[in-house]
Amino acid sequence: MTTDTEEPTLTVDELAARAGLTVRTVRFYSSKGLLPPPVIGPRRVGHYSQQHLARLALIEELQRQGMTLAAIERHLQQLPADLSAQDLALHRAVVASWAPDAAEDVTREELERRAGRRLGEEDLERLVAMNIIERAEGTPDSLDGSDSPDSLASPDSFRVDPALLALGVQLLDVPLAHESILAARGVLLEHSRAAARELSALLREAVGEHESVAAVKSLSAHMQPLVVQALLTTFQRSLKAELREWLKES
Repeated sequence: MTTDTEEPTLTVDELAARAGLTVRTVRFYSSKGLLPPPVIGPRRVGHYSQQHLARLALIEELQRQGMTLAAIERHLQQLPADLSAQDLALHRAVVASWAPDAAEDVTREELERRAGRRLGEEDLERLVAMNIIERAEGTPDSLDGSDSPDSLASPDSFRVDPALLALGVQLLDVPLAHESILAARGVLLEHSRAAARELSALLREAVGEHESVAAVKSLSAHMQPLVVQALLTTFQRSLKAELREWLKES
């Protein structure tokens, strides 16, 4: 593992596993110039960082949005070269916000492949609690937690939202108690819904009662990207200000 301030330590195999991709796919993206070259270490072994991992997640999200590799290449070229892994993750989050709600039924084996890691029973329970996944009908509520290879190939089925899975998997490694993560999720849901209600009220007032449905949809389409950008920017700055105050007091 690495952070933005640490040296790259992921081999191509580890990078592919964390991204839920094959090594062949990672090398293909590299050959197309979509992924920066690794740092070459002893024995000519390439080492990758969290920025590489975050960029792969962004590439995969752009592909899910229907962009061609050529369009993705142009999109990535427009981004600042020094974006951190956190910046890339935020960019991906904005891109993913435009994806339509689309849940899929997958086996546990496929879920782990997409997650890029093995998921123990505790991991699954946390993802279920965060509404990232849900057990499909007929799947037992609790698995036996066996470490045997047979348990990985079990027929357990899960319903997953691909746009949220990467975020959920990352939250598994956040050093916070499960209850704290759920409480944070509750805070975000409460305030985002409140903001959406108030903005909708303003929108209704702005268009008036006699505007056509087409006019309302047109105004909403123009306003939505501005609102998303404003909310994201405001939240980032507010959170940084709160952290500065917290660290100043401690």
